[in-house]
Amino acid sequence: MQPKKETYTLPETVGLVPRAKKIAARLGLDWFLLALLLMIVLAYLWPQVGLKDGPLALGTITDVGVSVIFLFYGLRLSPEKLKTGLSNWRLHLLVQLSTFILFPVLVLLVMQVVSADNSDLLWLGIFYLAALPSTVSSSVVMVSVAGGNIPAAIFNASISSLLGVFITPLWMGLFLYTGATSIDMQDVILKLVLQVLVPVILGIILHKRLGAFAEKHKSKIRFFDQSIILLIVYSSFCESYARNLFGGLSMLHLLSLGVGMLGLFFLVYGIIAGISKLLKLTWQDKITAVFCGSKKSLVHGTVMSKVLFPDANVLGIILLPIMLYHALQLVVASIIAQASARKTNKG
Repeated sequence: MQPKKETYTLPETVGLVPRAKKIAARLGLDWFLLALLLMIVLAYLWPQVGLKDGPLALGTITDVGVSVIFLFYGLRLSPEKLKTGLSNWRLHLLVQLSTFILFPVLVLLVMQVVSADNSDLLWLGIFYLAALPSTVSSSVVMVSVAGGNIPAAIFNASISSLLGVFITPLWMGLFLYTGATSIDMQDVILKLVLQVLVPVILGIILHKRLGAFAEKHKSKIRFFDQSIILLIVYSSFCESYARNLFGGLSMLHLLSLGVGMLGLFFLVYGIIAGISKLLKLTWQDKITAVFCGSKKSLVHGTVMSKVLFPDANVLGIILLPIMLYHALQLVVASIIAQASARKTNKG
């Protein structure tokens, strides 16, 4: 009689990896967020590599990369689609006013209450976050998951990105003018025209010829965008670490900033939801309003920071609020979107 063969089964923990990936995907935790954290760690370990006068010449690479990002954005911006989306003006007005008026006004009010100093780099970063346009890709994705008005989401996210090129610098110029710090607006406007406006306009002009190509390769273009952002974050934090600008920030500061960013998101989200109810928007339009109006673009925040803040030493601290807000908005918005989807399906 042959001995019975022993059978081995894989431990249950093996199945935890794909399960963890699924949970992370539901929460919006993709490779990009992890890569952002890695860039910060690398900048802390090897700050000299990413300096402006360092061996990699990252300043020049990222300057060119910013222009290419906005060129591709212009290529994918369809004038025809923007024209067809103009009819739902109440929804569009709510989203754009929330993005460019509600956010900055709320931050300014909080600064008055706590007697914050305009020259404080962390508050400068918070106000910069408030002045930024809405994000395109994640807004559309969240609206799609929640069962909202997808064409309206695409329209609002695209218009927001376009308006942000003009409105964000105006807000920052006003904010810095009233504070102790200042920037050379003439130099900023020139850089803005050359690095942002010209590429966007060129992209729109070439849309008919190359728009289909850009749309076909949008995943590769998005990877390029994210790569440039990672380089900007790395070089910015290298400069800040090399100058020891984070020396005055404790874990309590970072925790307070995270709680503040979370509170800002829920405050704006709640106000937009309330106004949507007063305007008697449909359920689909309400979903579009709350997700598009409460989001902020890390892409625009990172690439425009190189134009608006010429001093590379301070960029690391200025970008902290938008990076925290970006991570938190993805996690929270993903959870809300899943809940909204279940409510939509039941209805």
